[in-house]
Amino acid sequence: MKTEITTLLGIEYPIIQGGMAWVAEYHLAAGVSNAGGLGLIGAASAPADWVREQIREAKKLTDKPFGVNIMLMSPYADEVAKVIVEEGVKVVTTGAGNPEKYMEMWKEAGVKIIPVVASVALAKRMERAGADAVVAEGSEAGGHIGENTTMVLVPQIVDAVEIPVIAAGGIADGRGIAAAFMLGAKGVQMGTHFVVTEESQVHENYKEKIIKAKDIDSRVTGRTTGHPVRALRNKMTKEYLKLEKEGASFEELELLTLGGLRKAVVEGDVINGSVMAGQIAGMVTEKLSCKALVEKLVKETDALIKGAGFYE
Repeated sequence: MKTEITTLLGIEYPIIQGGMAWVAEYHLAAGVSNAGGLGLIGAASAPADWVREQIREAKKLTDKPFGVNIMLMSPYADEVAKVIVEEGVKVVTTGAGNPEKYMEMWKEAGVKIIPVVASVALAKRMERAGADAVVAEGSEAGGHIGENTTMVLVPQIVDAVEIPVIAAGGIADGRGIAAAFMLGAKGVQMGTHFVVTEESQVHENYKEKIIKAKDIDSRVTGRTTGHPVRALRNKMTKEYLKLEKEGASFEELELLTLGGLRKAVVEGDVINGSVMAGQIAGMVTEKLSCKALVEKLVKETDALIKGAGFYE
C-alpha cells in the first residue's frame, strides 16, 4: 500500500490515527506506529511539559515515525510548537486554527506539516503556506466538525490542491479506505475505531459505549453556537439539545459540557460526559490490538482495489 503519504511520512500503510484529545496518548500512538500506520499524540489543551513527556514515552515503545496533533486554540500552543522541534517529532497535524506562524520553524526542523481542514479555501491556504499534505475531514467524524460530508469534501479538495490529501470522517473498514482512494485521497485518518483498541487507555465504559452504538446513536450539539461537536447520545446530549432549542446562552451551554470529554474518557461517566465518536461507531463491533486492526484494514482494502492503480 505505497502511496505519496507512505513515502512522505516513512510509514508502511497510509493509515493515520486521529489526534483525539484525552484519547490519543503515547500507548495508542506507539501501538499504531508499530502496526505500520502513523500514531498521533493529541496535545489538546495540555501543557508543553505533558506533551514532552508523552513524546519521550512513545519513543521508548516505538522506533517508527509518529506525530503530534496540536490544537491551535490551546493556551499552550506556542510552547507545544517548540517542543515538537526540540524533541525531534517527525510529523505534526493541526486543528482548531491556523498554523502559519509556526510553519517556518517546523520546516527548518524538517517536520512534516499536515493541517486538518474542513473547506477547500483553507486547504488552498495551507498549501500556499507550505503544508506537506492536508487531512480533509468530513462531518461524519467525531468531535469538532465542519458542514461538508467526506464524500463531497475530499474530491473537491483533491481537485483544488497539488499536495496529497488524507480523507477523514466516516471510515471504519477497507470499504471506506477503498472509497477514499476512489475519491482521490492518498491516505486515511481514522479515530473512532482506534478508540476501542487494546492499546487505547480510555475507560472501558467509553469503549463499550462505542461497541454497543447503533446507526442512530450519533448526535451533533452546538450548531447554534458555531462550534458543532459530534458525540454519542446520552443524558448530556439530550439536555444540551433541549437547552439549545430553548435558546440558551453560549455560557449556559458551555457550562453543561465543561470537562465533559475527560469525564467520559478518564472517569468512565458515559451518561453525563461527552462520548465523542464518529458516525461509524455503529460499525465498530470488537476490540482488537492496533496491529490486528491495521492488518484487517489492509487486507480488506487490498481485496477491493489491489492492482487498480491506487498504490505506487
